[in-house]
Amino acid sequence: MKGIVLSYMRSKENQHNNHMIIKPIGIDSREQASGLIGKKVIWKSPSGKLLVGKITRTHGTRGEVKVRFERPLPGQALGDYVEIK
Repeated sequence: MKGIVLSYMRSKENQHNNHMIIKPIGIDSREQASGLIGKKVIWKSPSGKLLVGKITRTHGTRGEVKVRFERPLPGQALGDYVEIK
């Protein structure tokens, strides 16, 4: 399954670089997104490195999820595709 990186998890003042908000393609509700909790998310950098994260919870009512990565994703990952396994 694929997903799109939407944003960093942030508030008005702070940004958490290890936490990302991702929209899985084909998931349109919170109930469907809750079935993805615990799955791995992999982003491949242009240089070929793999950054691995884990889905921790849902975000909102349209099927977005929050993902915690071991290492922070760079800004060039925004709008890019990730693989959900």
